[in-house]
Amino acid sequence: MDQSLNQSMDQSTELSLDQEFGLRIFADQVQQMSREQAQSLLIEQHRLMLVQKMMYQELLKHEWKLGVDFVTY
Repeated sequence: MDQSLNQSMDQSTELSLDQEFGLRIFADQVQQMSREQAQSLLIEQHRLMLVQKMMYQELLKHEWKLGVDFVTY
């Protein structure tokens, strides 16, 4: 892969200072949870990620006027 593309991808995946702060607060909250609470949260987070992925796919399909489904795994 092109070096400039790698650098661009690295920068686009870095969290902002505000996001880092929010992540730290979230991590502290998770540390205070019971195992059952953490597992429940993890399952819900995964469900939300799947919903988000589906929404992005539908948005792109609509924007690009595609009539076929994306490959999902």
